[in-house]
Amino acid sequence: MGISTLLIIILIVLLIGAVPTWPHARSWGYGPSGILGLVLLVVIILALMGRI
Repeated sequence: MGISTLLIIILIVLLIGAVPTWPHARSWGYGPSGILGLVLLVVIILALMGRI
């Protein structure tokens, strides 16, 4: 398992944890999940291009 695969898995877990439907994240809004989603998208694109 490469570093890019591990990074993608960690970002997916963080994205699921930041969804505002969970009780601990209800007051955060969509900011954290949107930012983590954007970071995940960039990491996936970089992994597909072979840069990571």
